[in-house]
Amino acid sequence: MLISTTDCRRRAAADLLRTAQGTEPGALIPGTDGSLRRAVAPNAAGHLIWAEETSSGRRRNLTYEEEEAFWAFAAIEVLRLTGIRNEELLELTHHSVTQYRLPSTGEVVPLLQIAPSKTDTERPLLVSPELADVLSTIVSRLRGINGAIPLVASYDVREKVWNPPMPLLFQRGIGTEHRAFTPTAIRKLLINTLAATDLTNAEGEPLIFSPHDFRRIFVTDAIMNGLPPHIAQVICGHGSIETTMGYKAVYPAETIEAHRAFIARRRAVRPSEEYRTPTDQEWDAFLAHFEKRKVSIGTCAGAFGTPCIHEHSCVRCALLRPDPDQRGRLIDIRDNLIARIAEAAREGWLGEVEGLRVSLAGAEGKLAQIDRRSHQRKVVGLGLPITRSGDH
Repeated sequence: MLISTTDCRRRAAADLLRTAQGTEPGALIPGTDGSLRRAVAPNAAGHLIWAEETSSGRRRNLTYEEEEAFWAFAAIEVLRLTGIRNEELLELTHHSVTQYRLPSTGEVVPLLQIAPSKTDTERPLLVSPELADVLSTIVSRLRGINGAIPLVASYDVREKVWNPPMPLLFQRGIGTEHRAFTPTAIRKLLINTLAATDLTNAEGEPLIFSPHDFRRIFVTDAIMNGLPPHIAQVICGHGSIETTMGYKAVYPAETIEAHRAFIARRRAVRPSEEYRTPTDQEWDAFLAHFEKRKVSIGTCAGAFGTPCIHEHSCVRCALLRPDPDQRGRLIDIRDNLIARIAEAAREGWLGEVEGLRVSLAGAEGKLAQIDRRSHQRKVVGLGLPITRSGDH
């Protein structure tokens, strides 16, 4: 809606100005249904075209309206098609548009060179056909009689210095001179254009937009359409990929669809034999992965994915079910604990002695648990029944 309104306002303002220029002062302007009259303004500057509303008599500077509509269109289009910062937009010059020849094919592609700003690094951006059309329109508008773009000095509000005169792309004529756009002027153009759209937020209030919002939209749109995040980081000039991903809006449906697409791509390239029907033993092993946690000396009965409250000192844990095959390892652990307790007592490490004794009691308890289970499983030969003579 914003883009459509911006373009319509630009074209309507240009058509009205063109028609008014061909209308005699005092006459009704064609195509306005008699609502506008070419104003008689003998004291106005010669390059300004004024109109007068027939109903209220209010005067309108049609030249100024056309300027505002065009530069609102230019700023919004460049911001949304490049994702550059407002500061970088205002530092674009005629020299920023360069060419690059692809080494593989020899094709020449246009690039937009972004001057160092927040990250103090220069970076090139590929110029899309839509962006090339907008830049061409800006350059054509600014060219003077000699075909050159006027040189304009601009003030850097961050560095607090005046930049040398340059052929800035965002400049306009004020009186008899050309001046560079300021950040405040760009925000004002955006506010006025938004007001013309009648767009509102979720609460029904007028929508508020900043130039930096186009940067967030650019990153979101690029990554959602398949641009790798690390490439988006380079394009945006971010110092870290975390900053880039922070700009990107993620939606639940997008996450689900992206995951499904990833699984489909993976299944397409992996061997089909990997997707055979699992056996009953394989399926039971898979389910057991979520029900049990295998540790070095047995099986943990704690829920899968839950933290260990004993900090992995398993011999202390009542949920550990020791493996009888690991009895020898448990004996080694017990003997090691006894030796460490003796060392700690000899050195006077009383606090460590207490903790080691708890672990020793746990190790001895697990050995006793294995012994009980082994005793319970011991096979007792009952023999075969003998039939005695005389029994029926």
